[in-house]
Amino acid sequence: MRPLLFSAALAALVSSVSPAMSQTLPNTAPWDQPFLPPAPDWDGASRALLRDASDPWVTAFEADAEHDFSPDYADTRAWFDRLDAASDLIRIEVFGTSPEGRPIYAVVASKDGETLDPSKPVLLAQAGIHPGEIDGKDAGMMLLRDIAFYGRDDLLDGVNLILIPILSVDGHERASAYSRPNQRGPRIQGWRNTATNQNLNRDYMKLDQAEMQAVRGLVLKYQPDLYVDIHVTDGMDYQYDVTYGYNGEDGAYSRSPATATWLDTAFKPVMNAALEAQGHIPGQLVFGIDDANPRAGLSDGGLGERFSNGWGSAAHVPTILIENHSLKPHEQRVLGTYVFLETALTLLATEGAGLRTAIAADRALRPEQIPANFVSDPTPVETRAFKGILYETYDSPASGRQEIRWLGQADPELWQMPFYGSRPSLMLDRPTAYWVPAHRADLIARLRLHGIQMETLAEPRTVPVQMLRLNDPVLATRTNEAHVAVTVTSVTPVERDWTWPAGSVRIPTDQPLGDVVVLLLEPQSSESFFAWGMITEVLNRVEYIEGYAIAPLAEAMLAADPALKAEFEARLAADPAFAANGDARLQWFYERTPFADDRYRLYPIAREN
Repeated sequence: MRPLLFSAALAALVSSVSPAMSQTLPNTAPWDQPFLPPAPDWDGASRALLRDASDPWVTAFEADAEHDFSPDYADTRAWFDRLDAASDLIRIEVFGTSPEGRPIYAVVASKDGETLDPSKPVLLAQAGIHPGEIDGKDAGMMLLRDIAFYGRDDLLDGVNLILIPILSVDGHERASAYSRPNQRGPRIQGWRNTATNQNLNRDYMKLDQAEMQAVRGLVLKYQPDLYVDIHVTDGMDYQYDVTYGYNGEDGAYSRSPATATWLDTAFKPVMNAALEAQGHIPGQLVFGIDDANPRAGLSDGGLGERFSNGWGSAAHVPTILIENHSLKPHEQRVLGTYVFLETALTLLATEGAGLRTAIAADRALRPEQIPANFVSDPTPVETRAFKGILYETYDSPASGRQEIRWLGQADPELWQMPFYGSRPSLMLDRPTAYWVPAHRADLIARLRLHGIQMETLAEPRTVPVQMLRLNDPVLATRTNEAHVAVTVTSVTPVERDWTWPAGSVRIPTDQPLGDVVVLLLEPQSSESFFAWGMITEVLNRVEYIEGYAIAPLAEAMLAADPALKAEFEARLAADPAFAANGDARLQWFYERTPFADDRYRLYPIAREN
């Protein structure tokens, strides 16, 4: 729609909203989105955390009359630089550079000076991996200000805080009033993807992007005891304003079960009570399964390791994914995030020893089989009570079908919702080690970025290994995160004595990141380098043979080998399409000669069993 037509349509929508809806639209500035459902009234106790606009340390979010504004990259950095200069508790640490050349920085809050006391737990809070979902930045600015100047330095007595205020700094600066139409504020929002059009919350395993490579380095440097990744939802309306989750919640499968138990028992009850005491409605991280039928049920959204919570479970880094509710006002979401971070600091100070014990137990696990490729379970695992929002349906002349209209009022009756978990569709055996050839230095570099332990060969070595023949690779018909994905459902093991040149690496799976190693290097894993389309060179057939050469050779093979002849005739009888395809028939013989390319579809990464 052209801008003038859009403005006219928006003005018409503003003038046509019902009186009840108008009460939730306090102004009609250009950034208003009156097509959104109304927001329930809210006046939580956490509003007391806001400081007056006259305060010398007021944040841009607080100074805004509607609390519906978030500052840009330059102003945010300038504010933090001023805080750093004024407080011995605060320092800025640049830990990466974006594709467009912007420094990616963290704000470290500690009483320890430049070197953090390793006996203290560390909370790493990450905001702006999706820059339009920027609540964590504004909440973090308030919290760090209060720690520095307003009596909350006690929070640092037993714990240290690292805040990444903006991870996707380039996406943050592609800002406008039209970035996230499904979200209520802030009125200027960053763009979901990066300057290279990548979604960073799909990059935890493949580590394509400079931003995620930098984050992995920061995690390895500081070894956070708790990693909080702060987002804002899309999707259905409901009463909860702060939803959060982690893999393994309430006894579900987790690669870090001891950590999940700690989060269930020591963390979640205290966190929920703190949020409720401040007027917020905490809820479990859930996703509706049917946009046209909100009561159809909920799912866990999947457990993939490309996401922060899935990666954290595999890497044994306790990771919580916060999804504040997009239809709640920015002010409400920011204040809920403040309460969450403040409470997490308090909990780590008092219960951090128990969490560290759980982490150590998870890091010691060496399961013989690794569940992989999780899919939604078709059978609900339980029924959950759910705080829904009233809605109605209507006939839309635009869509020509029934659409949902959320009414902005809490349903007094709890919804009883079927909840669908995830189950693995593949079980991977854990080998002793993997071998990666020197010519794939790019993959070796990504493995090193993960912090994976490996041996690098100083000279060639011949080793008995198990190679894999890829039987049925299929390329995707569309790109995903700048890759063309590849799936392979069947592999044939091939035992070989293989000579690995100098620079090749042996990667043992007997290490804390052993599960990550398996998921990255098994070609059937949906999180593997192969699945992301990074090893497609093995799918190219190089040498070939002319028909005038293979036809007489094939005839001679038939005459000389009765078993081969019987196999060929059985294939002809079973596969009419093959029987009718002369090229395919000759190719069948070619593949059974020593002239065929032995490395065609031979996966270059080997297992050591």
